[in-house]
Amino acid sequence: MKKAAKTLLALSLSLHLSVAFSQSVSNLAYNAELLISRYASWGIDPDKHLASINLRDSWLKFKKNKDIVVAVIDTGIQGDHQFFANNIYVVGGKKSDSNYGMDFSGEKVTNAPTDQHGHGTHVAGIVKSIFPEVKILALKYYNPKASGQANLDATIKALQYAVDNNVDVINYSGGGPEASVEELRVLKLAEKKGILVIAAAGNEHSNIDDKRHAYYPASYGLSNIVTVGAHDDGLNIIPSSNYGKNSVDIAAPGHRIRSAIPGNGAGYMTGTSQATAFVTGVAALIKAKYPKMKYDQVKNIILSSSLKVKTFEGKILGSGKLDAGRAIELADSVNQKLELPTVRSVANH
Repeated sequence: MKKAAKTLLALSLSLHLSVAFSQSVSNLAYNAELLISRYASWGIDPDKHLASINLRDSWLKFKKNKDIVVAVIDTGIQGDHQFFANNIYVVGGKKSDSNYGMDFSGEKVTNAPTDQHGHGTHVAGIVKSIFPEVKILALKYYNPKASGQANLDATIKALQYAVDNNVDVINYSGGGPEASVEELRVLKLAEKKGILVIAAAGNEHSNIDDKRHAYYPASYGLSNIVTVGAHDDGLNIIPSSNYGKNSVDIAAPGHRIRSAIPGNGAGYMTGTSQATAFVTGVAALIKAKYPKMKYDQVKNIILSSSLKVKTFEGKILGSGKLDAGRAIELADSVNQKLELPTVRSVANH
């Protein structure tokens, strides 16, 4: 009888856990299979626990209340990639084989930002893996045959286009050691308009707290810029990542990240570029749930909800790593406080 009772208890417990798991999966905003698809990385894998960004928990609490447009300023995108079937955003006309973004990298501006490099498609794929309904505005600046100045000029044009069209978030997974008056001007305009800019810390293994090793646009120090370093799945800042306990705001997954690449494929890339896209995805989630939140509130939520990691000490502001679940939870709390009615009391005489 005792053995039978134990068997029944085990079956009951197993059934209870199975039902609980099914309910939690059914409560996700998106299909749980997306977390482990061929375009997904360890950065969103629920089995990675602390190393991942805890995306599954954020999907349990997420509800989209507004479409969010993220400008990905990069090497372009494969516009007809199957992974982006419902994500490509264009400002004018309808999305087509000849109209899927903007290309500022050549002598003539076109609406077809073809990605010969793969970097832009990969970065956009990471953003989409975090927020499956995100709208991607692909803005190409990079031309491998162009000079550094020409690529910077194209970057400024792309930034200006994004700001003029009032995108919600700008992802800039690039940069360089030279500051630019014009680039700073456009980014200040983005700040004035309340547009959050997520920028890569760079891959020179340098301390960008030291002005001699500054990396722009990450090092401009504007209130709307979030500067991102990269960590691996062992919770170590990767060797190539720039760092700075005052200059690098947060760290996110950036080592051997799997995402979309041209040719309808999936592949691996490493760097702060990939880490930047993770933060952009979480920023887009917050904005989609709470469209009225200001850029500084979103930035503070992302940084304040970050998980402190001892191995990041001295390298990352607050030693924090990105945590999507905690970010959405904090956003819920902040929004609740913002919605509290103002109560006027009557003075006692």
